[in-house]
Amino acid sequence: MKRIKLFIASGLGTGYLPIAPGTWASGATAAVFLLVAWGSEANPYYIAGAMAGILVLSSVACVATGKFAEKQFGRKDPSQSTLDEWAGQALTYLFLPIGTGWWNWMIVAGAGFVVFRILDILKPPPARRLENLPYGWGVLADDLMVAVYANLILQVILRFWFW
Repeated sequence: MKRIKLFIASGLGTGYLPIAPGTWASGATAAVFLLVAWGSEANPYYIAGAMAGILVLSSVACVATGKFAEKQFGRKDPSQSTLDEWAGQALTYLFLPIGTGWWNWMIVAGAGFVVFRILDILKPPPARRLENLPYGWGVLADDLMVAVYANLILQVILRFWFW
C-alpha cells in the first residue's frame, strides 16, 4: 500500500525522474494534451474533458497524499511530489483555443508548458503565500494560482494574436 501511495504522490513516478521532476510532470501533461488533440482532431470537448479530469484527479490526490508525502520525503512541498504540476499544467490548458492542424497544437502545448513553468518558478503574488497552507493544500494552491495566470496570459495571446 505504501508503494502505491508513493507512486500516486510522485505524480505516477514523474517525481522520481532526474533533474527538475516538476518539469517532467508538466511535460507529461503536455504530452497528454497533444495526444488528446491529435486523437480527437482537436475536439475542444475531449480536450477540456481530459484536462479537467487530470486537474480534478491530481488535485484530489495531491491533497489526499500531501501529509504522507511530506513525512515520507522529509520536507514541505517535496520535489518528488509532482501532482501539483500535473494539476497546474492541466488548468493552464483548460479551454485554450488551439486552432486546427498539428502545428498549432504544438504551439499551444509548447507555449502552455513554457509559460506555466516560468510562472511556477517565479511564483508571482499571491502564489508564494499560498505555499503556507498546510500539507497538500499549500503544495497544490500555489500551482493552481500560477496556472490561472498562465491560462489568462495564453487566452489573450492566442485569441488576439494568433487566431
